[in-house]
Amino acid sequence: MAVSYLKRQGYGIIDRNYRTRMGEIDIIGEDKGCVCFVEVRSRNNPDYGFPEDTITAAKRRKIEKAALAYIKRFKLTDRPCRFDVISIVNTNNPEPGIKLIKNAFDLSEQYRY
Repeated sequence: MAVSYLKRQGYGIIDRNYRTRMGEIDIIGEDKGCVCFVEVRSRNNPDYGFPEDTITAAKRRKIEKAALAYIKRFKLTDRPCRFDVISIVNTNNPEPGIKLIKNAFDLSEQYRY
């Protein structure tokens, strides 16, 4: 569902479920020359908060570490990158609500150089 949505938004899909020892990235895509590391979060019932609110600091660090490993492995240090989130609510509904949050968070200071 998330991949189809990103494609409709003009993203090219590079990889899915990219795993490293440091963590996992749900989707790696490209949007207008920018490499996008996309976390997908969903909730059946939004009464207890939105899916994107479930991304903890620890989860962010895992995503960041996995993204840095990907950048290093594929020599992408000269490419712009960002972290996006796909939020899906009412997943049991035939027409769930999907929201794309571009630049959902920045790389933590500890990983910048």
